[in-house]
Amino acid sequence: MPTQQPGPFNLATTYLRLRNDTSIETLPVNDAFWPRLMSGALGTFHHEYLVTMHGFEADWPNWEQHPNGDEIVCLLEGRVTMVLEQDGRERLLELSESGGYVLVPRGTWHTARTRTPCRMLFITAGEGTQHRPAAA
Repeated sequence: MPTQQPGPFNLATTYLRLRNDTSIETLPVNDAFWPRLMSGALGTFHHEYLVTMHGFEADWPNWEQHPNGDEIVCLLEGRVTMVLEQDGRERLLELSESGGYVLVPRGTWHTARTRTPCRMLFITAGEGTQHRPAAA
């Protein structure tokens, strides 16, 4: 494996793959990133985590769940309600201060309802991620 450059980087333009051998790979973000990821062109992420940062101005349009690992969702700025579906019921978890986070257990459907524009950090066990539309 080639030696990784030390940076500096920004999560807005360069995501991270935390590999199962404890190495880290930078992943430049462009318009082709998500289609490449979803098609498997970036690998399966088997026993690996993807570290990303996203801004939101509206509720998530989908629910998602990660069957192969837990996820950390950390609020960097703004205010958001994380909604976890557990035992057929919705559990609402408010994040309102920078650094607050939620641990989403593997296989738990979840979505977010934004209260103000927000920015969030995700550490995701992405292998096998599933999506479904959020109810309107």
